[in-house]
Amino acid sequence: MATSRLEINFIRLLSRCESLASEKRNETEWRLEKYVGALEEMLVALKKSPSKPTPEILTDYNRKVDFLKGLLEADKLPSPAEKSLANQFLAPGRTPTISSERMPASKTVHIQSKARCAGEMRKELMSTGVSNSGSLETDLRHRKSIPVDERQSAAELDAILQHHHNLQEKLADDMLNLARNLKNNTLAAQNIIKQDNQTLTQSMRQADMNFEKLKTESERLEQHAKKSVNWFLWLMLIVVSFTFISMILFIRLFPRLR
Repeated sequence: MATSRLEINFIRLLSRCESLASEKRNETEWRLEKYVGALEEMLVALKKSPSKPTPEILTDYNRKVDFLKGLLEADKLPSPAEKSLANQFLAPGRTPTISSERMPASKTVHIQSKARCAGEMRKELMSTGVSNSGSLETDLRHRKSIPVDERQSAAELDAILQHHHNLQEKLADDMLNLARNLKNNTLAAQNIIKQDNQTLTQSMRQADMNFEKLKTESERLEQHAKKSVNWFLWLMLIVVSFTFISMILFIRLFPRLR
């Protein structure tokens, strides 16, 4: 299938956004955020287009746009530690945006962003160690007498990274436990619903059987009632006929006296 004009423009803008994201941005940089907003609109239009690409390509496009949005959100966080943690959860694209890329540009941007956050954390850690040493005069004496221990800073940085790694593992374990509990609850609910359906089916069958039995008994009772009424009518007819004949005989045998 030939690439549509809309998809070509989308790819060009996506490549431009990835190029901007790889550069060091300042607080006044606004182009990337505007470009990402335009990318979202173009992606929605591309999904509705009759000449849209395959679902796999659309999924990768969506993944790259979400990565850029997450990168912008991570840059807005106040502390380098929060930025580093947010960058860990970002998922870059899996395929190159343009054919000249050997490795997907989003992966390169992801690596650069994590390295930039690590550098900011190292600077913050070193500045925090210096600021907590005391007053300004004591700080100056401390700087002159004792040099900065890079190994200790690196160890502290490794400890912070290890702490964040442990937090991520704990979060992953919690999510896994929640998923297991949700699965168990879903299975239990399915079993309960299945049992209720079986009970309801049996109740409906029993109700149908009772209805058939009641119908049969009603027909038998109706036939029995008809038979009883017929016998009663015949009996009454015989009694009336006998009484009529008796009265005639009585009149004949005993005429009226004059």
